[in-house]
Amino acid sequence: MKITPHSLIRPTTCLVGAVLMTVMITLGCNHQDKQSGKISRPVKVVRIGDEAAAGVMSFAGEVRARYETTLAFRVSGKMIHRLVEVGDRVRKGQRLARLDSNDFQLGVDALHAQLKSAQAEQDFTRDNLTRYRELLNLRVISPAEFDRHETAYVAARERVAALTAQLSQATNQLRYSDLLADRDGVVTALEAEAGQVVAAGQPIVKLARLDEKEIHFDIPEQRASEIELRQNVHVTLWTGGDRQITARIREIAAAADPASRTYRVKATLLEGQNDAQLGKTATVWIPLTIPSRIVVPLSAVFTSQNEPGRPRVWLVDEQTGTVGSVPVQLGETLDGERIVVEGVRPGQLVVSAGVQRLVEGQAVRVPEQVVAAMQDSMAGRKEDRP
Repeated sequence: MKITPHSLIRPTTCLVGAVLMTVMITLGCNHQDKQSGKISRPVKVVRIGDEAAAGVMSFAGEVRARYETTLAFRVSGKMIHRLVEVGDRVRKGQRLARLDSNDFQLGVDALHAQLKSAQAEQDFTRDNLTRYRELLNLRVISPAEFDRHETAYVAARERVAALTAQLSQATNQLRYSDLLADRDGVVTALEAEAGQVVAAGQPIVKLARLDEKEIHFDIPEQRASEIELRQNVHVTLWTGGDRQITARIREIAAAADPASRTYRVKATLLEGQNDAQLGKTATVWIPLTIPSRIVVPLSAVFTSQNEPGRPRVWLVDEQTGTVGSVPVQLGETLDGERIVVEGVRPGQLVVSAGVQRLVEGQAVRVPEQVVAAMQDSMAGRKEDRP
């Protein structure tokens, strides 16, 4: 094969051209990367601050009496009179209902007669024992005879004591045929009507005291840990406008209701007893204060392709005007498209919009009002220096 000068130049020229093309591409890419790093992108930013989530919970409740007693007869019988209605105010010792007392009266009369007979027998045996004691002293009778009369007297005496106790019991049962109020209050419920035969202990009248009232309301189980015993709350009555009444949490149920899965809470009214009538509907306002926490917009949180399971936010370096990402831990989502995070500090500037188009160390442009605030802050720091 014949080698000519032209055949030697062609490979060399091709090789040089390929090298030049590679260098130009490399230089062009580096120049493009440098240009992208120098591009100042406009972003929206927010200043992180401590947020104490203060609020209030409200629950509907009902005015109830703290002490509400169900009264019942202590004996059984036929109820012939009921002297009160729901809503009636009664005083201690007032008669509320009455049973047919004929049988109880007959029992008292019978025991009274037996007691008189026993007392007469006791008097006779006592006098007889006195006479026999004198005969024993004269040695007219034997000691055994005297003991027999003494025993008869003791039996008569104890019979009188037993009949006296039975008569007291029968008298009590006669008195129990009248149902009396054991305290001042108001009738809130009736469980029996006249003409009905009732058993001992069967509910007849429900009586509520008026000297201490409270609000009963139910709270969901996820809110039970947010209130405390003896915590002061505010109560408004639906018929009382915006007037607030102070109350105090007295009791929180230890277990949730199996059907509604709510906890019954009782708040004692500290004022406004006369305005809070039993059965009125009320609203209980419970103030809440949650410890300070860091809150950022949801739009500020992003994930990188390299670490898709690790959320991050962009922080603006106020000295250089560039951004850098930091990992954060996400917490509770709040209203207004906000979220609680950990991993940043109050006072830092975080990018809230445009986070997907940023790279590490990229220069950014923030709104003019933010720049002015940053300059004022830096000027203030310089003035504070000695």
